[in-house]
Amino acid sequence: MTPVVVVLAAPSGGGKTTIARALVARWPERYGFSVSATTRAPRPGERDGEAYFFLSREEFLRRRDAGDFLEWAEYAGELYGTLKREVDRVLQAGRHVLLDIEVQGARQVRQRYPPPASVAVLILPPSAAELVRRLRERRTESAAEMAKRLETAIWELRQAEAFDHVVVNEDLDATVAAVDRIVAAPQATPRAAAEGERIKKLIVDLNQKIKEIS
Repeated sequence: MTPVVVVLAAPSGGGKTTIARALVARWPERYGFSVSATTRAPRPGERDGEAYFFLSREEFLRRRDAGDFLEWAEYAGELYGTLKREVDRVLQAGRHVLLDIEVQGARQVRQRYPPPASVAVLILPPSAAELVRRLRERRTESAAEMAKRLETAIWELRQAEAFDHVVVNEDLDATVAAVDRIVAAPQATPRAAAEGERIKKLIVDLNQKIKEIS
């Protein structure tokens, strides 16, 4: 097995982190997780170095300027980035490295690790209503912040062509199995023709949700 960089990107609430964790739990000999850095505050139950490396904005920018990040992006007012050392650690262990990152960061990773050294998968929520439900369950965003996240999600969905594959996260076990199949044989899992229409409908529905929230 030649280890590759597996880019999992999704709108906030799409489930990319849960999918990455499940892949490592199911196949620890095959996958490793790259812990990202962020300036956002920890959510309940999150520990530094496990969910994220939680950095101050000043520390994040210092490390960015020092060239420590493979990619970084600003999302919903906070900074997120992938540390080069984390990616190297997993690849050198002979495992695929999972990056659960934003769409902006995915583009940067692809420049550094072009196919076949990387596989990029866009994770879709099953519906706009389900995405909103997942975000509300966090109880961490105001109505204005929720609307901003949905606006960002629309922009991200419009970048779908930048990804090799699109997977709908409706059932976690099925989604994890689908991502594993893609990593094992990227060329054997072509994109479905119906993906474009699904994405268009999600965008329409998300715009309606924004109106309802606002």
